Amino acid sequence: MPQQLQPQVQFLPLDLADQEGLKNAIAFGAAEAKGHAARTPIASHNLVIHCAGPFLYRDATVLNTCIEQGVNYLDVSDNRAFTRKALAFREQATAAGVTAIVNSGIFPGISNSMVRHDVEQLDVAERIHLSYVVAGSGGAGVTVMRTTFLGLQEPFEAWINNQWQTVKPYSLRETIQFPAPYGKAGVYWFDMPEALTLVDSFPVNTVITKFGSVPDFYNHLTWIAAHIFPSSWLKNPAGIEFLSHVSHIMTDVSDRVSGIGVAIRSEVSGYKDGKSARASSTLVHQNTAVAAGVGTGSIAELMLTGQLNKPGVWPVEQALCTPLFEQIIQSRGLEINTVEA
Repeated sequence: MPQQLQPQVQFLPLDLADQEGLKNAIAFGAAEAKGHAARTPIASHNLVIHCAGPFLYRDATVLNTCIEQGVNYLDVSDNRAFTRKALAFREQATAAGVTAIVNSGIFPGISNSMVRHDVEQLDVAERIHLSYVVAGSGGAGVTVMRTTFLGLQEPFEAWINNQWQTVKPYSLRETIQFPAPYGKAGVYWFDMPEALTLVDSFPVNTVITKFGSVPDFYNHLTWIAAHIFPSSWLKNPAGIEFLSHVSHIMTDVSDRVSGIGVAIRSEVSGYKDGKSARASSTLVHQNTAVAAGVGTGSIAELMLTGQLNKPGVWPVEQALCTPLFEQIIQSRGLEINTVEA
């Protein structure tokens, strides 16, 4: 309840289409924004965290306003098109001295830093394979379902063998060995911002991003939605909402058995000391939503304490060095297991 929060916390209902209200909220704070105060902008905030998804429906207005007001920016975006829009503001953010980081959270977010760690273990990295599984609702209400169904709308481009190739979402199932309690789980091609940003970040010839659900029957239902349902169902916002809420009702039951956790597996293959080698990292957390909060909160802490200051617009793996990532993750109680072979 609001009365239980710190006195400096203020609440402001705001339509992101209200550009004047948005500008004042970022520049002055909630109290002044309510009256759309007309005065010379002097930023009273250190950081804006943009969480108003789904990001498929967002433009870069919040980021652009932060740049104009000289306020650092962080978001939890998970959409390729939005990521492209945000990265296009890199020069403006650099010129304004604003540090802006996109795609924070668990995946994307922590997963990006896991890949960076693995790439750095090799002399030459050639192939990145990222796999994720989420149990049930992930503790995020209808968010996981909505994001999943939105990701089924269109084929997408994947970097395979040094060229962009069109991939159909939720295709080419693989069985991946995750740590306990998940073990072997099925994952499918899924469009994630990492499929775009990792190609720019590292000189590899292939980037694979695959996602799956636990229990496995949700994978089969999602496959049916992607390959059998009329495409008009998935391109209609009302259809997305209907499917998401029906799925959420189902996970209300299955969460009691499956839990709401997440597992990530990063594997980078290439060469070390002239020989074929691979480096792999895994992470398991019992609550997907909490893990996402840790990913975003960790970066926010680094930005607010001045430990992460890099003007421009960056994906997580380009902004956050591995030693700093390992330090902050350990301080939050997360354990990442690594293997080299």
